[in-house]
Amino acid sequence: MSQKILGVICARGGSTGVPGKNIMPIAGKPLIGWSVERGLAESRITDLVISTDDPDIARVAESFGAKVPFMRPPELATSSAGKFGVWKHALAACEKIYETHYDAFLDIDCTTPLLDAQDLKDFLDTFYKARQENEIDGMFTVSASHRNPYFNLVEEDGQGLLYLSKKLDVNIESRQTSPKAWDIVAGYYIFDADYIRQGSYLLNGKLRGYEVPRERSFDIDEPFDAVLVDWLMKKQHGLSQGE
Repeated sequence: MSQKILGVICARGGSTGVPGKNIMPIAGKPLIGWSVERGLAESRITDLVISTDDPDIARVAESFGAKVPFMRPPELATSSAGKFGVWKHALAACEKIYETHYDAFLDIDCTTPLLDAQDLKDFLDTFYKARQENEIDGMFTVSASHRNPYFNLVEEDGQGLLYLSKKLDVNIESRQTSPKAWDIVAGYYIFDADYIRQGSYLLNGKLRGYEVPRERSFDIDEPFDAVLVDWLMKKQHGLSQGE
């Protein structure tokens, strides 16, 4: 029996780092349009919906073919609202609206457009293969960390003095001999739906990483990110920089 997957694109309207970023033009189309097109290209997704509090985002997403079956409550649309709570709300709302019990919950992040439909297909293939071989709750995209907490990532103590974020019994003298560390990439997350129903925090379960190339791992949090990602997207899709 085929799995029922709920695909969710979370896109609130109140971004402070890059105002209006979820519908800003990136490589010739609104940012959210890239995410919607990726989701609709994946036939295994049962329903693809947008979780937003913003009517303009909803309108643009619908113009690309996404569903907007609810508007996100204001308390889940603040800058301090955690994504896990947004996921729980979306899953519960969609199961009620569509009268469907989903087997898996997939988040497609709006701000990482360099990951494409083939990445999503490979991501899902890897997740279901891992589920057959091991008991895991979920998987999300990662890339090799540029900074390492055992070598060149530091924190301040109470006196403003610096110390390594993580310390081993022996000193680490080079990046190459440091334990492997990963950056979480805001690209794709997938979970057994029960993990969302019953959980409250991303990293409380048995989770695996899916490595994506660093050159496609950039997401848009600041104005410079938008300039960089727009340039990379145009290069990736064979568009001139004037388009």
